[in-house]
Amino acid sequence: MTSSTYTVTGMTCEHCVSSVREEIGEIRGVREVAVDLPTGAVTVTSETPVDDADIRTAVEEAGYQLVAA
Repeated sequence: MTSSTYTVTGMTCEHCVSSVREEIGEIRGVREVAVDLPTGAVTVTSETPVDDADIRTAVEEAGYQLVAA
């Protein structure tokens, strides 16, 4: 298992958190997505490393912006 943390902007409520968690959770190999709303930190745990571009695409699909990987 590997773990990576990203920073996502634009999230303001639990619905936002849910949207981001759902989109990232659909990426192949992702096992857990932990979101800290106050800081925007998103920690992704997966079987193998996930491409940052896939994370960025999922975050944008949810309607938010990835600002740091």
